[in-house]
Amino acid sequence: MKLKKFGPTEQRVYEMVLPLAEAQGLIVWDVRFEKEGAIWYLRVFLDHMERPVNINDCEAVTRPLNQLLDDVDPIPQSYTLEVGSAGLERELIRATHFDACEGSKVRVHTIRPLENGERDIVGLLLRCDKEHIRIQTESEPEMTIALPQVAYVRLADFEEA
Repeated sequence: MKLKKFGPTEQRVYEMVLPLAEAQGLIVWDVRFEKEGAIWYLRVFLDHMERPVNINDCEAVTRPLNQLLDDVDPIPQSYTLEVGSAGLERELIRATHFDACEGSKVRVHTIRPLENGERDIVGLLLRCDKEHIRIQTESEPEMTIALPQVAYVRLADFEEA
C-alpha cells in the first residue's frame, strides 16, 4: 500500500467543494476521479463528526457543486458526479485519513500472512507514516507493519473484534 495524494483534478475539485461542505457543517473525506470501464466518475465522499451523513447532506452539497462544476468546467471529458457518505467501513488511503483516525479501531488486511500467520489485524491505530503503520492489538501493545505489506486499512469501530 502506498499513501495516495490528490491528482490535479481531485485537488481542484477538493478546493471547490470544501467551502460548500463546510457551510453545511460537513467534512470532505475524499475526492476521487476514476475511470470504470468507459465511464469517468467524480466521487466526493463526505463525513460529519457527530452524526451519520444523510441524503439531505449529500443533496445540499451536490446541487451547488454541480452548478459550480458547470460554471468553472475544470474537467474536459464527460463524467458522472457522485456525492455520498464516506461510510462506516471507509478505507484509509491518504495521510490525512490516518491523522484523523489516530486512536480509532481499524482493520489492517495484509497482502500475505505476517510472521504470526495472520492477514487481518484489528486494533487501535497508533500512527502511520510513509513506511509503516503502527497499531495496538489485544495481544501486542504496538505492532508495526510495513506499508508495502498492507493491502488495505479500514475503520472497524462498528465491528466486534
